[in-house]
Amino acid sequence: MANFVLLSGVKCEQLTQPASMIVQPGQALSISCQFSYSVTSYGTTWVRQPAGKALEWMRVIWSGGSTYYANSVQGRIGITRDTTKNIVNLRLSTMKPEDSAVYYCARDLHSLLAFGTMSLSSVFLWL
Repeated sequence: MANFVLLSGVKCEQLTQPASMIVQPGQALSISCQFSYSVTSYGTTWVRQPAGKALEWMRVIWSGGSTYYANSVQGRIGITRDTTKNIVNLRLSTMKPEDSAVYYCARDLHSLLAFGTMSLSSVFLWL
């Protein structure tokens, strides 16, 4: 028996993030992601991908402003947004070597990620 996923259409969105950043261990990471649509209309999800590993979901902020986060970053992660500029900010405190990754922001639609034109930020820890 085979399972199939049918996508009837794709809608691309413009997301803007910095290309790369270098953060010292113990310092905080701050990334902003600006969207071409209203952040009060859709949720925003942050995921990351360490080199050679799978994507890891980090946190979502829903259109109404409530947030949920992964246990792996509990107590170190914060997410805020500027609804007038359609910017969502991610902050991860006390960076560790295992936090080195490519960080992605994406529109979240009914718990399904609609990446469209997805921006990324490469974050390297300088040891």
